[in-house]
Amino acid sequence: KTREKTREKTREKILAAIRSNPRVTTRELSRILALTPRGIEWNLKKLKAEGILKRLGPDKGGHWKIGK
Repeated sequence: KTREKTREKTREKILAAIRSNPRVTTRELSRILALTPRGIEWNLKKLKAEGILKRLGPDKGGHWKIGK
């Protein structure tokens, strides 16, 4: 149960960071949230799979779009 709450908070923090800067990079998210880049990528992958998050444009120079 605690792990789920932590994941939920992490996802909220990621979405909040993206809302404030849609061009934020995985590396920047990692630094902002004090998570490993791999942890960030895992969360982003889940958010994309659920249709909550989309990546528009290329990895470099692209930006995030929050759906739902």
